Amino acid sequence: MKYTISLIFICCLTVPQISCKKYLDAKPDKSLVIPSSVADLQALLDNNDRMNKNCPWAGEGSSDNYYLTDADFNTLTQQRYKNIYTWGEEIIFDTYPNDWSYSYDPVYYANIVLESLSTVDRTNQNKTAWDNAKGSALFFRGKCFLSTLSLWAKAYDSTTAGSEPGIPIRLSSDFNIASTRASIQAGYDQVITDLKDALPLLPATPSHVMRPSKSAAFALLARTYLYVQDYSKAGKYADSALQLTSTLLDYNTLAPATAPFPRFNAEVIMHFTASAMSAIRNRIDSTLYNSYASNDLRKSLFFRNNGDGSFSFIGSYDGSTTLFCGLSTDELYLIRAESYARTGNTSAALSDLNTLLKKRWKTGTFIPLTAANAADCLALVLTERRKELLMRHLRWPDIKRQNVKGSAITITRKLNGQLLTLPPGDNRFALPLPATVIAKTGMLQNPR
Repeated sequence: MKYTISLIFICCLTVPQISCKKYLDAKPDKSLVIPSSVADLQALLDNNDRMNKNCPWAGEGSSDNYYLTDADFNTLTQQRYKNIYTWGEEIIFDTYPNDWSYSYDPVYYANIVLESLSTVDRTNQNKTAWDNAKGSALFFRGKCFLSTLSLWAKAYDSTTAGSEPGIPIRLSSDFNIASTRASIQAGYDQVITDLKDALPLLPATPSHVMRPSKSAAFALLARTYLYVQDYSKAGKYADSALQLTSTLLDYNTLAPATAPFPRFNAEVIMHFTASAMSAIRNRIDSTLYNSYASNDLRKSLFFRNNGDGSFSFIGSYDGSTTLFCGLSTDELYLIRAESYARTGNTSAALSDLNTLLKKRWKTGTFIPLTAANAADCLALVLTERRKELLMRHLRWPDIKRQNVKGSAITITRKLNGQLLTLPPGDNRFALPLPATVIAKTGMLQNPR
């Protein structure tokens, strides 16, 4: 059944509509399984390769956590990878699959499930499974819309969000309905609606961290409200998630290794990984690496010495070189700390920050952080946010939202004898839509 749905969807995405129509008009094969039960629909959502393992990676690829040597850059086999690294003005997503399809494939699956559930009676016998399927579909759709906004829309600014172009809000599986770009405000409103509608339907904690739960929905709402600079609500939802799941790993129990963090470890609330970007080739920004103190265990657990004066990242919570981009308790402590810092509760912000850092430093060496004022406290939180959550696909939206608040972060690259810069407010912070999508829909392209 998963194969059948995938085949139809891929056909519709990759061949002209007339060919797809011919495929869909063909006489049905009696061996094809049509989703007709809650179990069938749950199986679609449990397609982890489609729903959990293909987070779009271009934001992390565009960010400043890492650099490529000239030699490594010149050996990249696909032009789109080079364009992502250099914020190229060409359209960078013209081959399939790509970050656009990785974003909208799960949306299609979610819409299939939501539409099909309307034809399946909710009974006393199936109500738990029925609710979980609907809540999960809403969660996945909201999650994908949020990551899509972080790539293809400008940073949220309350003064312009109602008029700036955002993303297509696909609420139907009917591919004949033309896509249009809604406003940034409408996009974030839909994310929040989907996640809030999912909350009462999901279990408090998941049967497995590949599946959504209340704690995951709370965590994603916290991230969403952080992006729209509603810090009070960001803190509220981070706190709600932490009430359900608050475990932090003690890094003293781990040892440096090729992959020091076990997959599905105790901090993971929901597991997602990136579609393409591996950590092997990427060199960590030297200023970032040197910002870790010698007794900070992240310095030995996150990084590998390449033997040439450079370091690579090995700290993925996937337990491999594939980058983790899921939801975790350490992110929640930092969201709540930032919320406290931005709303004037300095002591609570420092408490969360010190609770986290105590688990990151060698036993007996950590001295709790202090702050002279609210601004100093916020600076500490943002510094530790970058150091804790690097290579989690959060830095790109962090730069965008912080620049809206006046942080003036400029990204620079030194490449083949040239200095490349991406200054605050540059149009290139909203990535270009694929040319094929523009050609088929006539949607407005992001200016470069």
